[in-house]
Amino acid sequence: MELLEINNLSKSFDGKKVLEDISLSVGQGEVVSIIGPSGSGKSTLLRCATFLETMDDGELSYCGKKVVSSENGKAVYPGKAEMQEAKSKFSLVFQNFNLFPHYNVLKNVTDAPIHVMKRNREEVYEEASEMLKKVGLSDKEKSYPCELSGGQQQRVAIARALVMNPEIIFFDEPTSALDPEITSGILKIMRELANEKMTMVVVTHEMDFARAVSDKVIFMDGGFIIEQGKPSDVIDNPNNERTKSFLKKLSL
Repeated sequence: MELLEINNLSKSFDGKKVLEDISLSVGQGEVVSIIGPSGSGKSTLLRCATFLETMDDGELSYCGKKVVSSENGKAVYPGKAEMQEAKSKFSLVFQNFNLFPHYNVLKNVTDAPIHVMKRNREEVYEEASEMLKKVGLSDKEKSYPCELSGGQQQRVAIARALVMNPEIIFFDEPTSALDPEITSGILKIMRELANEKMTMVVVTHEMDFARAVSDKVIFMDGGFIIEQGKPSDVIDNPNNERTKSFLKKLSL
């Protein structure tokens, strides 16, 4: 089953095209890594997929249900109730954690499920404790973000994403703000999620991770998808010269 389907997405800022004719699908249990140089449109694609940016044109479906349709070359969005339903299908882990500084760890993790999703408080607290244990932070429930390292803050962000019980988690360069030693701990958690068949879309510069964990790799450049396929094809045996050039620079 396709959890996410995007067809012919385009997006411009101030008349400058940043995404052009983007089409992709993500199946249940798949890990899809999106790679490419800075400014290629990777993060904008994630922001469009999670409704933080509005598409100019194109179609977008979650779990087989069309959310955004295209009419006369323009993207048409549904009403509030349908948007809320679509938003309940995914979570997003940001590059810079995006935790609330005035909330402790437990409140950061439980606030949205309790107040936005109106779920049972005790049930959410129980689940949050489980998720914090999963990411190795069960002793930090009462700590505040300023008392945590960058790696710990990103672990809280992952726990927060998991407590939303999403069908799919988007990661926008989750390790780029972290030093290499801490990065390996975050990637280990993500590998475990992949082993548990969590559906993930990951914008990343970590080629070893993308090669080892992904079912599909998408290479973007200049707002286009240049190449997509299995890691063994896109990373190890790319067809396109732009993909080859990008990977060659990374290995220097």
